[in-house]
Order: sequence, then structure tokens, then C-alpha cells
Amino acid sequence: MVATPVYMDNHATTRVDPRVVEAMLPLLSEHYGNPSSTSHVFGWESREAVDKAREQVAVALGASGREIVFTSGATESNNLAIRGVARRIKRDGNHLVSVVSEHKAVLDPLARLGREGFEITLLPVAQQTDSCPGQIDLQKLEDAIREETTLVSVMMANNETGVLQEIDQVGRICKERGVLFHTDATQAVGKVPVDVEELQVDLVSFSAHKFYGPKGVGGLYVRRRNPLVRLEPIMDGGGHEQGRRSGTLNAPGIVGMASALELAVEEMADEAIRLGGLRNRLFEGVEGGLERGQLNGPPLDKDRLPGNLNISFQDVDGEALMMSMRELAVASGSACTSVDPEPSHVLRSMGLNDDQTRASLRFGLGRFNTPEEPSSRCAMPWNGCGGCDRKLNRRPRTVLLVRKRHIAVFGLSRRPRAVYPLGTRTPRIYSRTAIHQGLHSTQEHDDHVDHTH
Repeated sequence: MVATPVYMDNHATTRVDPRVVEAMLPLLSEHYGNPSSTSHVFGWESREAVDKAREQVAVALGASGREIVFTSGATESNNLAIRGVARRIKRDGNHLVSVVSEHKAVLDPLARLGREGFEITLLPVAQQTDSCPGQIDLQKLEDAIREETTLVSVMMANNETGVLQEIDQVGRICKERGVLFHTDATQAVGKVPVDVEELQVDLVSFSAHKFYGPKGVGGLYVRRRNPLVRLEPIMDGGGHEQGRRSGTLNAPGIVGMASALELAVEEMADEAIRLGGLRNRLFEGVEGGLERGQLNGPPLDKDRLPGNLNISFQDVDGEALMMSMRELAVASGSACTSVDPEPSHVLRSMGLNDDQTRASLRFGLGRFNTPEEPSSRCAMPWNGCGGCDRKLNRRPRTVLLVRKRHIAVFGLSRRPRAVYPLGTRTPRIYSRTAIHQGLHSTQEHDDHVDHTH
């Protein structure tokens, strides 16, 4: 039986807290009505639960219930905020400002608007050699805003490097210039304090599965006064959520998200201290086991998410290193861009070259990581990883993990190039026919095949 690795990929997703599952269960088995059904008790009970959850989420963000729009997750929220504002007030201007290191859920909607004729300005970020890598220059933001600018979008906390932007200062600048301000707070909500009034934000995107809630549900804060923000819907079909987002509400997911956020806010202060300590111990262990590790992003004690660690390993093949780390479940970048073979645009925006970027790993510590894990299991991968210490292969690769017996490495052509038998660190090179035959015979005995990055 293959041992379960230590999960350190909490920026990609988190385990649902058992207390959240308990809160959701009645909505799955007892109060299962459609919240929009107004003619019977099943719908009334479901609507009551959703309304309560809406208020819980609003309180956690310093907002009012009517300012919360429920969505399927942060990707939809980002699209609704960016495309919804741009198209609604296009007559007032067609210029939007954002940052080169934003998540693809922001950059891709902006690119779509660019193809529709909008002007997009992407601000640079501080380089790795600067005092706070990954942060924007506030003066450059001020200079970028012009008369026809309608929206500024700046991520609160980066999903790869954990850098925290000065959102309150961005909000101040946008307020003074009369420009709407959106922040993708997917990695921040539930981990650091988020108060929409103190930060002076007009739109905030978030997703439940980043703070120990269920997948498939998220939200968008939309300011209703000073100023009143209006959105052009990106989905039609029923006029739900005050006409801003049509579709049947995911009542169990919404209740789970509210419960998860309430717990995260209650435990935030103590959890930040605990995770910061675990993260620092992990970094010390990595530094002691491999001298050529370089911290990516800001210093550990400044402007960084407490559970985040991103490291590049000089002259080390990051993919081979990850394959040798069977004791740990970590990532080489954003899970949402794992289908893209290009090196991390976030790390490249901070001045890292392609080799450094491909030799980087991201660790995301969370609620269910224990103090014993960094000391007992996290030092193991660095010992004797000789197969990793070789010239970097500059061609991006995708890894297909076949459980129990083999790891097959696929090239850009999607044809397997080598197979790593589990329990070894060196590949055996086979012909393509032999590899395919080996994989097929392996799959006959496996339950399923997992794709990983």
C-alpha cells in the first residue's frame, strides 16, 4: 500500500473542515429545496439558510448582505467583476489597469476585453532583488490612471509567492481618482483580515475551497454605496442574485462557505502565528539540506501569507526533484495553470529566468499540517537527490502519474519519453511502443490514473 504524502498544496485547495461538513449535511438531506421555490416549506427553509449564510459572509468582510453575490468560485467572480464593470460603463471609458503577476482568472478576462477594443495596462512588480519582490510601485499605479480609466484590479495576495499588496493604499488612490477598484482576494480571505471599508475596495472576489470550505462555490462583494457599482451580467437565465448572476443557488455549498469563513475569521490570529512558525521551520530544514535554495517572493517576516513558501533550487531539475519527493504533495506553480507548459509568469515577472522558474517549488501550509511534519518528513527529499542535480531540461514537460508502479514523463508531443519505476530516482528509457505497452498493462491493475503537475 502506497503511503499518503504530507499535503502541502493548500494554495491549490484545502481539505473541507469536518465542522463545515456538519453544517452542510442538513441542506443535502433535510432542507434540500430550491431556494427560489417560494410556494412550499422546502424552498422556504433553504432560502432561510442561504439568507443567514449571506449575512455571515457579509459580516466577515465588513459588508452588508445585499452586497454579496454568490457564484461558482473566484474565477467566475473575477470575470463578473472585470467584464461586468467594463461593459456596463464602457461609455465612460475603455481603459483598465492591472498587474502582470495576476492570476490567469484576471489576466484572461482582461485579454478578452483587449480583443474587444478595450485598452489594458499591466503594471510591473518589484524584482526579486528588491526589498519586497512582487509588490507594485504605487507611483506607477497613479501614473497609469487616466481620464478614461474605469477599473483597477490588483490581487490582494499572490497564489504563488504569497506577496501581500498594499491594498489599502491602492484603494485610497482609486478613491481619490474616482476609479472603481477590484481585488482578487482568493488567497487572502480567511487568512488575513479583509474589511471592505478599511481597504476602500469596490469589488472583492473569493472562493470557499481556499479556506476549508467546499469546491464549486464562491462570492463577489459588490459595493452598493459611495459609489453604487453596477454590473453587466455575464450569464442570463432567471435573474437570480438581484439580476447579477443567474442560476440555481448552491445552498449546501453556500452554507458551507459561510461556516468555513466564520471559523477562519475566528481562528485567524492564532492560525497565522502557528502557520508562520511551521513555514519558517520548513524553510530552515530546506536550507540545511540543500545549500542552493533561493527564497522567491518577499522575506518570510514581511508582507507575505503566513503559510506560503516558494523556493528555487539552483542547477536542480525541479521536476525530477518533485518526483523524488514522494513524501510531500507540493506544486510547481498555480494549479489553475498546470495545463500551460510555460514557466510561471509570476516568477518571471520578478526577474527569474526560465531555469530558475522551472526549478521552483511552492509549499502551502494549512490548518491540518502539524508541527511534526516539517521536522520529521520534510527534510527527507533533500537527502541524496543526486538524480535531480543535473542540467535543466529547457523543454516544458507534463507528468502522468500511474499509481502503484510507474511515473511516465510526457513531452510536448504528448508522447511518453521515459518511465520512472516507483521506488527509483533514475528513469529507464524505453521505446515508445514499450512505454505504451507498459502503461496499459499497469493500468489494468490500477483503479485509475491521476494527472499531476
